[in-house]
Amino acid sequence: MLTRCPWAPDDDPLYAAYHDTEWGVPEYDARALWEKLILDGFQAGLAWITILRKRETMREAFDGFDPEVIARYGEADIERLLVNPGIIRSRLKIEAAIGNARVYLDMRDRGEDFAGYLWDFVGGSPIQNRFTTMRDMPASTPLSERVSKDLKKRGIRFCGPVIVYAFMQATGLVNDHLVTCPRHDPVRALAR
Repeated sequence: MLTRCPWAPDDDPLYAAYHDTEWGVPEYDARALWEKLILDGFQAGLAWITILRKRETMREAFDGFDPEVIARYGEADIERLLVNPGIIRSRLKIEAAIGNARVYLDMRDRGEDFAGYLWDFVGGSPIQNRFTTMRDMPASTPLSERVSKDLKKRGIRFCGPVIVYAFMQATGLVNDHLVTCPRHDPVRALAR
């Protein structure tokens, strides 16, 4: 019998929908990948469901996660965000998002596509893992450590190896749906 990955219980419609339609789907859009990395950075120390519940409010508060706009944020914007109860109110994470927007734009301005940069780490195709239980799934890998180190060297913050591995799973760089999950096999998933 095929069952959904256990971290996305059937009794939580938000988590179930995220699992069924987003998590593990290969993302090739540079701006969407950047947004997801920023959200994963905001998750540090929190449960992902907290981010899911606040994601739309955060998109609104952060101008649609437009790096061009966020890179120009100043102290007034930081103060505006710190009093918004609909987002994660961490000065360090907000300041990191601003700095990370500047790095993203610098990469773009130097002709480096953020999506291409990330997908090069996996040779352009998702890594297909075949885990049978959640215990088999690592929190980080040598690859996530390498990506994290390179992101940090570029100036990206809140991108440790665990955050990066969660990001890689979520954006489909790594397929970590359990083999018992209908989403593990993309052909089988589409037939549902």
